[in-house]
Amino acid sequence: MKAQLTFLGTGTSQGVPIIGCTCAVCRSRDERDKRFRSSALVRYGGMTILVDAGPDFRSQMLRAGVGHLDAILLTHNHKDHTGGLDDVRSLNYIDRKAVEIYCEAPVLDTLRREYAYAFERVKYPGAPEWNVHLIDEKPFTVRSNEGYVLEWVHDVGYRYVPVEGPVPESKSVEIIPIRGWHGTMPVLGFRFGNIAYITDMSRLEDDQLDKLKGLDHVTLNTVSYHPHHSHFSLDEALALAGRIGARHTWLTHLSHTFPVYAQFCDELATRCAQLGLGSTVLPAYDGLVIA
Repeated sequence: MKAQLTFLGTGTSQGVPIIGCTCAVCRSRDERDKRFRSSALVRYGGMTILVDAGPDFRSQMLRAGVGHLDAILLTHNHKDHTGGLDDVRSLNYIDRKAVEIYCEAPVLDTLRREYAYAFERVKYPGAPEWNVHLIDEKPFTVRSNEGYVLEWVHDVGYRYVPVEGPVPESKSVEIIPIRGWHGTMPVLGFRFGNIAYITDMSRLEDDQLDKLKGLDHVTLNTVSYHPHHSHFSLDEALALAGRIGARHTWLTHLSHTFPVYAQFCDELATRCAQLGLGSTVLPAYDGLVIA
């Protein structure tokens, strides 16, 4: 089964341009050099799935025209990947559903601390409604939730109401998680059929490469030419692209230390030719759609 992935954000934790910076990239008028925090929208098996919901979540949803999500997958618990989760309130109201969130146990622990109001027994009216599902390195199934709707009661909040009449059949897809390391922190990437989305990694164990065979597209993160404690350097990302062997490799989580988009494309073409890479390697940009 094939997937379609839209890059909603391709920047680092500060985004590009960076506040106050006057470098050539931050001053660039090329829209491909303007980067929200990293996130991706995946359409797979008839479902709409978001990977990470950082501080730019609201703007990303508006720009992409998204009014429904079947699930949000969280790669890890850093704020640039979870900082927009309060804004699912709009989807709760429009879609009349709780948002289904899939994450590892340490991520849930962080959400409980940073969004304590979303987990209270008696919630503040209008607090976000989430259903959190724990995942790990094993393949897991994402299912649409069709058995109830949320009913808004003014000054009280939501109540869960069973669907009257026949309940539509739930849709489901299997997701393959990819274990990696963000410095010393375990994080997840995800494979959706012919596309794998990997961000915020500095190390990927050899035993995970089997999960990445036969891809049309893979995304890899890189923030710098130089070694970094929690992200791939450009050389490391290119070496990993060669080992994975996808037809196309897209670089994401990019910082302003790389050249402007067009110049970076030319540089990557030269580097890939020198390395003899079979994969086409290009920088992703916000709004790019791959399938």
